[in-house]
Amino acid sequence: MAEGNQTSVTEFVLLGFANVSHLKTVLFLFFFVIYLMTVLLNAGIIVLIHLDNNLHKPMYFFLSHLAFVDLCCSSDVAPKIMVGLLYDNKVISYLGCAAQLYFFIAFACTDNFLLAAMAYDRYVAICNPFMYHIIVTKRLCSQLVVLCYFSSALHSLIQTGTTFQLSFCRYNEINHFFCDIPPLMKISCSDTYVHEIVIAIFVASVTVFSILVILTSYTFILFSILRIRSAEGRHKAFSTCASHFVSVTLFYGTIIFMYMRPSSSYSLEHDRVVSVFYTMMIPVLNPLIYSLRNKEMKNAIRKTISRHILCQKLNSIDLIHS
Repeated sequence: MAEGNQTSVTEFVLLGFANVSHLKTVLFLFFFVIYLMTVLLNAGIIVLIHLDNNLHKPMYFFLSHLAFVDLCCSSDVAPKIMVGLLYDNKVISYLGCAAQLYFFIAFACTDNFLLAAMAYDRYVAICNPFMYHIIVTKRLCSQLVVLCYFSSALHSLIQTGTTFQLSFCRYNEINHFFCDIPPLMKISCSDTYVHEIVIAIFVASVTVFSILVILTSYTFILFSILRIRSAEGRHKAFSTCASHFVSVTLFYGTIIFMYMRPSSSYSLEHDRVVSVFYTMMIPVLNPLIYSLRNKEMKNAIRKTISRHILCQKLNSIDLIHS
């Protein structure tokens, strides 16, 4: 078959966890609990930031979008995994696979850009605090977020288009639990050398750009913190970017391991474990990291819970009097 977007394959089979089928009930419960926590925690972060006026700040504006993207990224992958484990339905259509890959790349890329935007926000807040409200305006934040989404959508379109220009002849079993570029490359009957180079260039350009923004921001942040004389001041400055630094480490550590390697060292078994961590664990860890290490978030949670308890008590009193 000639190379191009012609294909004899109309659907794919996601083998996923076929080699541990005896554990499918345990795996289903694990993914169900993790996904439920992802939805509740990230949706809770978004609602909390929207309701609490003290959280109407640039950092939390970016955090609400990070929570939304994490929720969408997990929702792109987790439901199909659970359906496959529960009903033993591993089939995904050709277009469904393309759509899953497109949204996965788009949300992952948006995550990437949002972390860079948050690093810039922390840089201005620590290195130039007196100009912070003049530089990091509501308009600038909105423009940065729109740029993140638009750039990610375009980047994903190029990568997905490049991947599905390959031919898939007869063999349609993807040795993975969702449609991702490396396992799709493995089952293609086309010569993937040029496609791998194109995709590597795009992944590297996006990743390197964001990492440079983050590293540059943190270099200036570190120098600014070291110039602070009081230990209390240094601790306070460190604490304002600690949560973001942990999220960055988790995200880029996973991305580099998954994609920034030669294809000769590619291992499906290792990548399945890393992919589970990336698609399921990071989206549930991020809201915990930002909630547990952030005083303003913890205060907002306490206020919301106290307000809820107070409302319940007032309703109970009204019922008794009526």
